[in-house]
Amino acid sequence: MTENKSSLLVSLGINVGIKTRHVKTITEADVLLFAEVSGDSNPVHMSEEFAMKTFFRGRIVHGMLAAGLISAAIAKLPGLVIYMSQTVKFLRPIRIGDSITAMAEVIAKDDTKRTLQVKTTVWDDGWQISRPSP
Repeated sequence: MTENKSSLLVSLGINVGIKTRHVKTITEADVLLFAEVSGDSNPVHMSEEFAMKTFFRGRIVHGMLAAGLISAAIAKLPGLVIYMSQTVKFLRPIRIGDSITAMAEVIAKDDTKRTLQVKTTVWDDGWQISRPSP
C-alpha cells in the first residue's frame, strides 16, 4: 500500500497559519548549564562584575539559549518535525529571570515534499528580542 504524500500534512492538521509557542523563565542554572554544554563561558554571561563594565550594564543570557527555545516551539507542531535551518537576528539582550516566549508560525508548506517554512520570533515580556533575518 502506498501512502498519499500530499495528505500527510493535511491529516496531521498542519496548515499555513498554525502557531505554537514555548514559554520559559531563564534561571541562573540555565545559563550555567548552557555555558557548560556549549563551551561558551564568555564573561558577559558568567560574571556580573565584568558585565557591569560593558554596554550591557550587567550579565546577559546567551543568545543561542534563547534561539534554542525556538526548537521547543517547533517541536510542538503535530507529527515528527525535523528542524533543518534557521536564520536569526537578535534585537535586545535577555537577563536571568526574564520570561521568554518562543513562537513558531507555519507560513508556507509543500505537501509533496512534506516540508514547512516556519516564521519564528522570541519575545521577552512583550518585547521582541529576535526575528528571522532577511
